Amino acid sequence: MNTEKLINCERNRFNKIIKFRLPHRFMSIGVAIVVLSIVMMFVRAFIMDGETEWLKQLLQKTLLVGMLIMSMSKDKIEDEMTISLRGQSYAVAFIVGVIYALIMPYVEFGVSNAVNSGGEAYKDLGDFQVLLFMLMIQLMFYHNLKRFR
Repeated sequence: MNTEKLINCERNRFNKIIKFRLPHRFMSIGVAIVVLSIVMMFVRAFIMDGETEWLKQLLQKTLLVGMLIMSMSKDKIEDEMTISLRGQSYAVAFIVGVIYALIMPYVEFGVSNAVNSGGEAYKDLGDFQVLLFMLMIQLMFYHNLKRFR
């Protein structure tokens, strides 16, 4: 196998991964998963008693999966403009997410020490909080960019 064929094969695989999108009908499936997860989070918090930490973890993961499905679903009309806007929204979400992950622990530390005089310990953000924030930013920016194009 010559080098040119190998390069073309790798380029084709890479393009398949980059251009992967779920069909548009998955948007409603993602919305349903997100709504069901949020409703179940409220049910768990206010109605259920006992040790339900496993349920909390499960609902957090399903919420992230639902938002990821929404993020990766095609629009009804998918053209070069929407692909570009989607890429821009991912870039903005990544940058804002990194800034959030760097700054927010110090903000929480400062606020908790200002409110509680006992001197709170520094806590890092969890993966759920950062991923949820980044997916929310991506979805929000994408839909706002689409609306204002």
